[in-house]
Amino acid sequence: IIDFNQAIKLDPNYSAAYNNRGNTYHYKGDYDRAIADFNQAIKLDPNNETAYSNRGSMYAYKGDYDQALADINQATKLDPNNAGFYYNRGNTYHDKGDYDRAIADYNQAIKLDPNDSAAYNNRGYAYDSKGDYDRAIADYNQAIKLDPKLSTAYNNRGGMYAYKGDYDRAIADFNQAVKLDPNNADIYRRRGNAYLSKGDYDRAIAEYERALRINPNFTNAKEMLEKARRRGR
Repeated sequence: IIDFNQAIKLDPNYSAAYNNRGNTYHYKGDYDRAIADFNQAIKLDPNNETAYSNRGSMYAYKGDYDQALADINQATKLDPNNAGFYYNRGNTYHDKGDYDRAIADYNQAIKLDPNDSAAYNNRGYAYDSKGDYDRAIADYNQAIKLDPKLSTAYNNRGGMYAYKGDYDRAIADFNQAVKLDPNNADIYRRRGNAYLSKGDYDRAIAEYERALRINPNFTNAKEMLEKARRRGR
């Protein structure tokens, strides 16, 4: 931020500096300051498509999906061949619960960038949300093929196997996800659920306890821990 402040001081009309400082505020979780910087970047350069997309993402984080879509629509209008813009809009539609439009945008993102593992992963999640588990698994498979270190894809695919009752495959995926992301409480919770469904109450309890050590406020993990304890008596 200090460097971007200096760049702006040297050239107050430098749109890219505001955009980049906005990104830094985003990473710090300061969405309001990020939006203010993206506003200024757009004011200085109304054709700055990246600033529109970035501002749209901030509005989406704040739950203002209509404003987010308006911004990302403008970004795609300015640059219709940018896969990242369709990916961002797909995420926004998914958050709104409009899974079909989300899938359409992920399709376009993948068409423009067939090696985008995140787009496959998120399209899989959209299919998951529609209850189409086989298509979801196919997309998670491709995401993992493109990026074998994508922990969320293993976690998501494990969830699909669990829904289908294939708990051993689910646990195998959760094991890999934990190796890649050992501080993710949700993976331990999901692995606990798989052990619980298999009737292995001691392992389930251990997993929920791990999840709660990472996130003591994880309500569902607390509920599932009590459930596993009751069943294990």
